[in-house]
Amino acid sequence: ELMTGYTMLRNGGVGNGGQPWVLRWSSRIRLTWLSFTLFIILVFFPLIAHYYLTTIDDADDAGKRIFGPRTGNELCEVKHVQDLCRIRESVSEELLQLEAKRQELNSEIAKLNLKIEACKKSIENAKQDLLQLKNVISQTEHSYKELMAQNQPKLSLPIRLLPDKDDVTFPLPKSNRNCRLHNCFDYSRCPLTSGFPVYVYNSDDYPFGSSLDPLIKQAFEATVRTNVYVTENANIACVYIILVGELQEPIMPKPTELEQQLHSLPYWRTDGHNHLIINLSRKSETQNFIYNISTGRAMIAQSTFYDVQYRPGFDIVVSPLVHAMSEPNFLEIPPQVPVKRKYLFSFQGEKIESLRSSLQEVRSFEEEIEGNAPADYDDRIITTLKAVQDSKLDFVLVEFTCKNQPKASLPTEWALCGERDDRLELLKLSTFALIITPGDTHLVISAGCAMRLFEALEVGAIPVVLGEQVQLPYHDVIRWNEAALIIPKPRITEVHFLLRSISDNDLLAMRRQGRFLWETYFSTSDNVFSTVLAIIRTRIQIPAAPIREETAVEIPHRSGKAAGTDPNMADNGDLDLGPVETEPPYASPKYLRNFTLTAMDIYRNWNSAPGPFHLFPYTPFDPVLPSEAKFLGSGTGFRPIGGGAGGSGKEFQAALGGNVPREQFTVVMLTYEREEVLMNSLERLNGLPYLNKVVVVWNSPKLPSEDLLWPDIGVPIMVVRTEKNSLNNRFLPWDEIETEAILSIDDDAHLRHDEIMFGFRVWREARDRIVGFPGRYHAWDIPHQSWLYNSNYSCELSMVLTGAAFFHKYYAYLYSYVMPQAIRDMVDEYINCEDIAMNFLVSHLTRKPPIKVTSRWTFRCPGCPQALSHDDSHFHERHKCINFFVKVYGYMPLLYTQFRVDSVLFKTRLPHDKTKCFKFI
Repeated sequence: ELMTGYTMLRNGGVGNGGQPWVLRWSSRIRLTWLSFTLFIILVFFPLIAHYYLTTIDDADDAGKRIFGPRTGNELCEVKHVQDLCRIRESVSEELLQLEAKRQELNSEIAKLNLKIEACKKSIENAKQDLLQLKNVISQTEHSYKELMAQNQPKLSLPIRLLPDKDDVTFPLPKSNRNCRLHNCFDYSRCPLTSGFPVYVYNSDDYPFGSSLDPLIKQAFEATVRTNVYVTENANIACVYIILVGELQEPIMPKPTELEQQLHSLPYWRTDGHNHLIINLSRKSETQNFIYNISTGRAMIAQSTFYDVQYRPGFDIVVSPLVHAMSEPNFLEIPPQVPVKRKYLFSFQGEKIESLRSSLQEVRSFEEEIEGNAPADYDDRIITTLKAVQDSKLDFVLVEFTCKNQPKASLPTEWALCGERDDRLELLKLSTFALIITPGDTHLVISAGCAMRLFEALEVGAIPVVLGEQVQLPYHDVIRWNEAALIIPKPRITEVHFLLRSISDNDLLAMRRQGRFLWETYFSTSDNVFSTVLAIIRTRIQIPAAPIREETAVEIPHRSGKAAGTDPNMADNGDLDLGPVETEPPYASPKYLRNFTLTAMDIYRNWNSAPGPFHLFPYTPFDPVLPSEAKFLGSGTGFRPIGGGAGGSGKEFQAALGGNVPREQFTVVMLTYEREEVLMNSLERLNGLPYLNKVVVVWNSPKLPSEDLLWPDIGVPIMVVRTEKNSLNNRFLPWDEIETEAILSIDDDAHLRHDEIMFGFRVWREARDRIVGFPGRYHAWDIPHQSWLYNSNYSCELSMVLTGAAFFHKYYAYLYSYVMPQAIRDMVDEYINCEDIAMNFLVSHLTRKPPIKVTSRWTFRCPGCPQALSHDDSHFHERHKCINFFVKVYGYMPLLYTQFRVDSVLFKTRLPHDKTKCFKFI
């Protein structure tokens, strides 16, 4: 049944007899109508709605609006709608304010643009004015040069004179005994600009060379090899030198043979002019064999002279050559204190009248009776000295008879007794050492007297020379009255009174000067040879060779990192420390000595015989300081515009003042593999006035990091590589240091700019002293009888550490080349004490203490790595250094002082019309 119904519906009928087409038609009509109705609703209704929305609201009558906007009250009845309305109102107000600000900023921008245009015009005008000023300066300089050219003659170096090798036209003097420089010396071979070349003959090329004392010969050859004046080109030489003694007696050549050998020298030129014959004596019994030889116009340098042989101002009295070593053994030299020793004076000797030398045998009768010989005071001397010894008023020791066989000596000369070591032990116990000159007044000086003088100076016994006719070594240039007493023999009865009347201070000064003379001009072969050359060079007025400087081997480094500014370093308020130099660094003028020499220059600069480089030997700074002498000697006519006017207020702050108005200083900074600390220290120097350059002494074998960027502080930074790790490198006279003032500073030192400038100003007022910040002092340890180094806070000081101190470059030369090598070796051994060594040197030379500035006692930067000075062994080593340095110098040169310079008014703000100055406390 179900299948039958389904079939009927499928066929379109109802029941068995329905009408299927009617059903089909009605279904189609309903579907079409339904589709049409939906189309009308979906298409036309939106169009109609849109039409009404766009046209009906245009009606004039607002009341007829159907879709028009409602009033605010009607739309804001819901709460969230009200919040939205408030937000809209706030945003609208902010938009209005921003618009007002925008208009205001546009107005300001327009005004600033007008100002920029005005500044550009001002800059252009300033550039034009600057260009005009440069033109004016250039014209002024040109006019100045023209004026100077009109008023000063044009000078040029003289043409070098080279006389012919066989020149024989030199006029002969009447007698060789009348030889002086003006008639026996050929100046044409020694131009002022020649540099004083010296040619030394090789003694082995001549027969007498085999007779020379081996020790003297070896020491002399070693000295010649290192001397700066020696040349191998004989054709340009100024002086020719030949060593002829000391000769050994068993193989000594005859006088006639030696004379022939001298005359056969290749550059003798018939009369030996410009030749120097050196006869060094190592023993007191050295014979004067040159007396019997015709030396022509040759100069003679030896320790024994007769008056008929000696030519003042031409020949040279030299000291005996006892030590052939490079430097004395300071541990064997007794100290200079205590001032008074066991014996007031001592003398040991024996006078042998029967001894006759070859010299005495050949003297003619006319020479013997020439003049009336003075009375022989030796008997009176013996009687007086024995009476003093027997009086027991003072401990004295006089012996006129030798216990053993006396040394050979010349007639009327007091022979030496005993061995050298025994004589030195006696002199170590003697305050004064008597030296009795020979009774023969024709004997100007003998090797025996020179040997007594040498031994007395060596151990610190003050020489007392009885006999004013004697010519002591280098007497024409050394002030012997500062180191010895020269008393006429007739005053022998007053000698005891005179010796007792000398104060302890004078005794110490004479002993110290005698020690200096011995160390500088007597002690070694190098000192003797250099002194002889210096005397000849000075006599003919040729300037000394400049002392050498250490060549700085620069380590390449990158720079360009902008240096920061430490607020603690740059916060100076309104204090004007001085101009930060925008021009190229200004070097101190070089001290070039004029080619004229006066007696005043000689006695002012020597104080004793000239050294190899003509350095000031004892007091390097006279009333005219080296810096002032540069200006005086150069003749440039600088006018001290920075000083003399008084200065007031701002003017005083901005000007250095003083007699050298334009001056800068160089910072020397020692460092060792602390790159970060070093960079921070360099950055703190940024903007420092009067800074010429910074020399960084890189004391490590390991080079700086390649990627290390060095700061740009406005001045050159020179990084110097050293040969070895040594604290002595801090004081090397680097050729890159072009200023007299050196600020030695550690890489971890922390100083403000105003402190550095204050120290620089103070140093300019005391250029011969160390001026710095950290003070220290020495103290005597009574229980251990030794010296101690002390760094505790105190009102008294004797040292200023060179980790932050100013000093003159002059002392760098003395420290590196003149100061005893034993001190520098001690510094290298302990890697310590270089600052103490510098304080010893300066105090020894000037006899003045250092100057401490400001009240600061430490200068280390906070947060820096721990330094070597914090080690416990550091102070123990410094104790040892002080005691060793005292042995080397022979006394304690450090001096105490309570003087300190503080910047009380330096930073005080005063009106410009008020004077502003330092206050020294």
